[in-house]
Amino acid sequence: MQDISATTQGVHICVVGMGYVGLPLARLLVESGYQVTGIDIDEKKIRQLLSGVSYLSDLSDDDIHALFQSGRFSCDTSFQPVAHSSAIIICVPTPLTEEGQPDLSYVTAASASIAMFLQASQLVVLESSTFPGTTEDYVIPILEGSGLTAGSDFFVAYSPERINPGDSFDIRKIPKVVGGMDSESTRLAVEIYEKVFERVVVVSSVRVAELTKLLENTQRFINISLMNELAMICDKWKINLWEVIDAASTKPYGFTPYFPGPGVGGHCIPVDPLYLQWVVEKYGYSLEFIKLAHRINEEMPEYVMERIMRLSPSSRPRLLLVGLTYKPDVNDLRESPALRILRELRANGLDVMYHDPFVKEISIGMDSLKSVDITPEVLREMDVVAILTNHSNVDYEMIMQHARAVLDTRNVFGTAHHRPNIESL
Repeated sequence: MQDISATTQGVHICVVGMGYVGLPLARLLVESGYQVTGIDIDEKKIRQLLSGVSYLSDLSDDDIHALFQSGRFSCDTSFQPVAHSSAIIICVPTPLTEEGQPDLSYVTAASASIAMFLQASQLVVLESSTFPGTTEDYVIPILEGSGLTAGSDFFVAYSPERINPGDSFDIRKIPKVVGGMDSESTRLAVEIYEKVFERVVVVSSVRVAELTKLLENTQRFINISLMNELAMICDKWKINLWEVIDAASTKPYGFTPYFPGPGVGGHCIPVDPLYLQWVVEKYGYSLEFIKLAHRINEEMPEYVMERIMRLSPSSRPRLLLVGLTYKPDVNDLRESPALRILRELRANGLDVMYHDPFVKEISIGMDSLKSVDITPEVLREMDVVAILTNHSNVDYEMIMQHARAVLDTRNVFGTAHHRPNIESL
């Protein structure tokens, strides 16, 4: 086990979780000179990595080859490499249970596996989005099951991930928030991250760092919900909300644009606020804004389906949904409102097809659906085409020219098209 020092030379870091956060982070660490082992209990992911195949839309196969060719990256399903590392960074999912409660099972399982190999002087950093108290009340007690004591034998910090899948923004330029359980934990975490990120923002505690991520995503969640509710009202008023947002955005101060859509998806925005609501209720309080925002966003897929049916001349229309992922240019279906719309329309017995360049095939109940190519012939056969995710590599001009009716939930055609076959959300 090497000491964390002023250089990355020979410093070994284990990144636990090779998903949308962990794998890009591992790549950054390798590019910064660290020796990195990626750990994931999903054998399929490890096999793909070892075969040089990327399963993330943000990383190419060439990027995976480059990782291994650096000579500083390896991956494993075993936690044994933890015993020979200087730091362990946990990047595992924090979803919701079926009852809408925080699911910390991935975090606690990873912590228990780390504890089996934990050594003195090591640093453990949690990056998974979670509620204040998770690191201190869940992770540290599990790690101390190793027989070592946090703060004297080993060190712990929290640093919220801020990766935005599908965004070309340089991750190194995103300020890295760090809060340790004590000053030494903070110092060690800063030493690692400052060699990777252009700016490290130190906060006073682990709990401040944990709440920082929830605040960021709760603010977005509530503002998007407001736009979704306004979209329903503007439909009745025959006002194009997108035009209103464009006009309001010309104000040089005090206004930040947020946009409506078929709902809110992904691992963070629809989930993190509910983590915050859950922990607040444990203290006898309630965040009513979150409750209202959640209700509105849960209603949006039903509202979009209503709008689709309103555009159809038939009660049994043929429908084409464009885009299934929760956001453009990624292959991530987690919490996707478009996927929910597809499932519910088919459950109602309607003839529904989809096109998504990032999702070639999907299982819906007992059926398996494949993405169809967008052609003039296919478009002319459809009663309604609904654009649910605005992928950049879709021929929207063809859709505009050949589709009978289009529901544009993402404003891909802008506010100045004035085409009778296109209706905005």
